[in-house]
Amino acid sequence: MNIAVAGMGYVGLSIACLLAQHHDVCAVDVVKEKVDLVNAGKTPIRDKEIEDALASGKLSLTATLDGQAAYEKADLIVIATPTNYDTARNYFDTSSIEQVLDLLTFISFDGTVVIKSTVPVGYTEATSRSYPNLKLLFSPEFLREGHALYDNMHPTRIVVGVPFHREQLKPAAESFAALLAEGAMDEDVEKLIVGSTEAEAIKLFANTYLALRVSYFNELDTYAESRGLNADEIIHGVGLDPRIGLHYNNPSFGYGGYCLPKDSKQLLANFNHVPQNLIRAIVDSNSTRKDFIASQVAARHPRLVGVYRLAMKKGSDNFRQSSILGVMERLGERGVDMIVYEPTLHADEIVGARVVNDLDEFKRLSDVIICNRYDVELNDVQDKVYTRDLWKTDE
Repeated sequence: MNIAVAGMGYVGLSIACLLAQHHDVCAVDVVKEKVDLVNAGKTPIRDKEIEDALASGKLSLTATLDGQAAYEKADLIVIATPTNYDTARNYFDTSSIEQVLDLLTFISFDGTVVIKSTVPVGYTEATSRSYPNLKLLFSPEFLREGHALYDNMHPTRIVVGVPFHREQLKPAAESFAALLAEGAMDEDVEKLIVGSTEAEAIKLFANTYLALRVSYFNELDTYAESRGLNADEIIHGVGLDPRIGLHYNNPSFGYGGYCLPKDSKQLLANFNHVPQNLIRAIVDSNSTRKDFIASQVAARHPRLVGVYRLAMKKGSDNFRQSSILGVMERLGERGVDMIVYEPTLHADEIVGARVVNDLDEFKRLSDVIICNRYDVELNDVQDKVYTRDLWKTDE
């Protein structure tokens, strides 16, 4: 089968690698550097499994800037273009998806089109009516930054959504689910063929629950630190209840990254005219946590705060909606001087802070070092470090 994938971020490149194990895949992007890297067997994003897969030479995968040429040869098209959250409109900016759909309409594409970008609840149903000649499906992704291909290879579930008025596309949805299962290493992965709107809701509610869990343990940690209590002991005791569990409970500076901030805000927007209290509280809690962290750091009256790494997770180079950036903004508002150590950042400054990528100099200049996730390379300056990473893990 010939497959085209629009977009080469975490979602697009990981799905392209997954499908290219058994099919001919052409990945499309607007950034020439990304295209050139993939064609050279190198990854434009930090993800060990993607790096290994591209370097292996075993994938039937090419990349191109010419979307039309790729789409005209394809039997199936997966759209994984970025849909950034527009805070002014309280809505995802889906224009990148519509640009692809307009081009597919122009070339009279008659194969299946699967949207994997994150979209508002109800988007696929409405869009399929706006593009009646296209066979549109929606399939949410459930991926972690830095482990996108691994999570595609070991999926917790496979979900494909069919618009309510296009029930005849159910066999196409089952075929796409089978393609994802074919590329996975695990057997008997549960497949859910549901309505497209329900599939969109699954995505947003799942990520908002994860945001809730992060916020819950962060607020527990805030309480413990404010009262001089041992958060480690409290969390361990709480988590021994099997209904709660000893997982996904490590405090942080707040949730961030590609999905949780925008998905929780979008879900809140979808609750317009629907009674709720909890969803609003999750969004507000994340802001409150950053306020608290900034106040704790400022209370130390630092001469110069060193910010160690900006990425949300180890092994990732994504700074988008990073919680430590939110803390930096709050410290900046308090007039706190900062420097940043982020070796993947090619800039002289960020959020008004000078970038110092000589680690020894960074350590020497900083009298307080803040880090969302601890690293052993800070062991020699532990007395300077402020973190809420209790167990030195990403989870």
